[in-house]
Amino acid sequence: MSFSDHLRRLAEPIWTAQLSHPFVVALGNGTLHQRKFRYYILQDARFLGDLSRVFAAGALRAPDSDSALRFAKLAEDTITVERSLHENYGTGWKITARAMASVPMAPTNYAYTRHMLAVAASGTAAEIAVVALPCAWIYYVVGRHLLRKGPPPNTHPYRNWLMLYASPEFADVQRWMRRQVDRWAKTAGQEERRRMEESFVISSRYEWMFWEMAWTEEQWPV
Repeated sequence: MSFSDHLRRLAEPIWTAQLSHPFVVALGNGTLHQRKFRYYILQDARFLGDLSRVFAAGALRAPDSDSALRFAKLAEDTITVERSLHENYGTGWKITARAMASVPMAPTNYAYTRHMLAVAASGTAAEIAVVALPCAWIYYVVGRHLLRKGPPPNTHPYRNWLMLYASPEFADVQRWMRRQVDRWAKTAGQEERRRMEESFVISSRYEWMFWEMAWTEEQWPV
């Protein structure tokens, strides 16, 4: 079993729970209230800003030039490709990119991004890849799960979101990250591998919590 498969097995109950989360189910069948989707997109736009910083840290820590270049490309694509999807929705809601960037982070979003940034600040390239892997891998799994019966009709309100995360291009991102994790894990020490396991499971939990945050439209209690 590869190390990435081992990580997924550790987090399997969390991943399975995501596929039946009411936000994910409603997103897939098109019944999700637009207010909740808007909340999600605005929070995800803030999330992506920090995710790009995590990938940039990976480029700095990468042990070889090819990995550094790919991490740098991921940082760029996170800003240009995924953010463009969010800004297209923002345009429809008459929200400028600047206004989207100023939306306060919800508690779960803040906690998740601080978790990733903490690893990015002190972790190895392997640990940085692992802490961000659930984001890429889970979204691909969710996207493929929701499109298992074929592409949604053009009238589906969230078709663009579904098509992006089930796309071959997005599949390639998680495949590359898994390959890097598997390669670097072979030379990682026991303590580093333990940290990788812990980070992967925590990020997986935060992915479930992100759906829950959007479903409940989480706000700071005080």
